[in-house]
Amino acid sequence: MTAIDGAEAQQTAPALVSLRAVGKTFPNGLVALADYELDVREGETLTLLGPSGCGKSTVLRLIAGLADPTAGSIEWSAPQLKSNIGFVFQDATLLPWASVFDNVFLPMRLAGLSREASAPRVNEALAHVGLEKFARTLPRELSGGMRMRCAIARALATRPALIMMDEPFAALDEVTRFKLNDDLLALKRRLGATIVFVTHSVFEAAYLSTRIVVMSRRGGRIIDEIAIDPTMARDEDYRSSKSFADICRRASQALRISIEEATT
Repeated sequence: MTAIDGAEAQQTAPALVSLRAVGKTFPNGLVALADYELDVREGETLTLLGPSGCGKSTVLRLIAGLADPTAGSIEWSAPQLKSNIGFVFQDATLLPWASVFDNVFLPMRLAGLSREASAPRVNEALAHVGLEKFARTLPRELSGGMRMRCAIARALATRPALIMMDEPFAALDEVTRFKLNDDLLALKRRLGATIVFVTHSVFEAAYLSTRIVVMSRRGGRIIDEIAIDPTMARDEDYRSSKSFADICRRASQALRISIEEATT
């Protein structure tokens, strides 16, 4: 059984959120999405893969409520889930004058919670990403990878049902990126979180995902959808396996079609 063939079970998982015939046209007339259909299923790591400008980040922003669709609808399985989202951007976007603790505390402070009441959740989130010893440290004293860990901890602190990640590791060196990929997988195993992840990297998508959606630059059309067995071990052996190579090959072929469409 291959990593692709063994993925049937996750197809029956309930959808947390569904995009139905969603369109997004910007004021300048640019059509980012047209008749876009997508289910985000409970417990999966769904990766959106495609060239720049294909609408990947737009999908994340629409789901997170940071933008509104110009057509179609976004349907949640339960109303409370809509406000139970964590978001990690490409830049860590930390407050430079605030400690690691206070940066992670920020969303709870904005929600009106006290520092004292929030401390257990903040400390738990820092422990999840290995930063419990750096709670009093300022962002300028952290490495790039540690700053991104802090941003992930901030997203985790509210215990979200859905975590949105918009190319969070793109600016990091390859060694740090590989390490954070492994950390994210370990974090998912502990928390059972549902993740929507955006990347330009075929290799990162194949390593992290239980499902990959490859998008066309024109209107965000879905070119291919690759379901990957969630029970497959994700480690260095997996990176050199035939299953990993097969997934990368299929994703690369779909991405090539997407790029060719964008240039014709």
